[in-house]
Amino acid sequence: MRVLVFGGGAIGSLLGHRLDRAGHDVTLIGRQSYVQAVARQGLRLKDPDAGSEDVVAYPHAVTKIEDLPPSQRSWDLALLTVKAYDTSEAARTLSPHLLPDVPLLIVQNGVGGEELAQQVLTRTTIISAALTLSVSILAPAHIRLETTRGGLSLAPAGEGQAVGAWVELFAQAGLRATAYPDYRALKWSKLLLNIQANAIPAILDLSAGAAFSDPALFTLERSAFLEALAVVRGLQLRPVSFPGYPVPLLAWAMETLPTFLVRPVLGRIVASGRGGKPPSLQMDLASGQGRSEVRYLNGAVVDHAKRLGIRVPVNEVVLDTLMGIVTGQIPWDDFRGQPQKLVAAVEARKG
Repeated sequence: MRVLVFGGGAIGSLLGHRLDRAGHDVTLIGRQSYVQAVARQGLRLKDPDAGSEDVVAYPHAVTKIEDLPPSQRSWDLALLTVKAYDTSEAARTLSPHLLPDVPLLIVQNGVGGEELAQQVLTRTTIISAALTLSVSILAPAHIRLETTRGGLSLAPAGEGQAVGAWVELFAQAGLRATAYPDYRALKWSKLLLNIQANAIPAILDLSAGAAFSDPALFTLERSAFLEALAVVRGLQLRPVSFPGYPVPLLAWAMETLPTFLVRPVLGRIVASGRGGKPPSLQMDLASGQGRSEVRYLNGAVVDHAKRLGIRVPVNEVVLDTLMGIVTGQIPWDDFRGQPQKLVAAVEARKG
């Protein structure tokens, strides 16, 4: 099968690597340094299940589709694995090259990417996906799989679509792949996982573990989660479980268990789910690019809460503060290592 992977980051590299090793004809679109590294040494993966040696794949890699000969510009499946804030631009880039019968599988964190892509690719079948494996980038075209208990979850983003064939494709490539009927439940359930120990440690420049070891910060984390859960229910959705991640059980625990029980358990879940990888929003902030996926995580909670008439003060403060730091309106040092300032900001917002 011919597969295009648009986005040579951690997620795109992992999926492209798996599919290439399974015998498929894979083309990856990435930056120049990435393309050069693939040409020089292949796409290398450190897999904890494969011993100390890198597992190497040899997909095609180019910086833009136009670099491919015309005979190589047709695919059976396309994957969009860019950050949520790059979705619209990526869809516009893909638009001249995707035939209407080529499905587009969108694998990214946050809520709203499918809708952004569909606005541009009006005739394309969109498939939503959530990856619950943690992958880190060691160097261009060199990635490390941090955890092995997760998998890839797929759901059709439109009516009358089937994803069974694509589930089988990824299962044969060695991934725990699962089909779901409702892509909104899929994406919002993944959001419930992604917002844990993410934006708050990013604002404070702390580790995820520190966010759970501090009682006041854990209270914020729990409140942000419960606010998001209220939005999920307001949308008439139910959380779904992922391979290795029982999100409905997590929701029950956050709602009902006392802090002394849920805090250490959740801390272990987050730590084991990410391996040694820092929170994604912290990496966004440290990159200095002036963009952040928080708009599609906590920001999605805030946006939908407004439409539903639900109060979400913790998510509002987290969104406003992190975006202020990202855009340079708030000096990061104003909050770095100062949990009390964030707690005070939330209390002020609550009134």
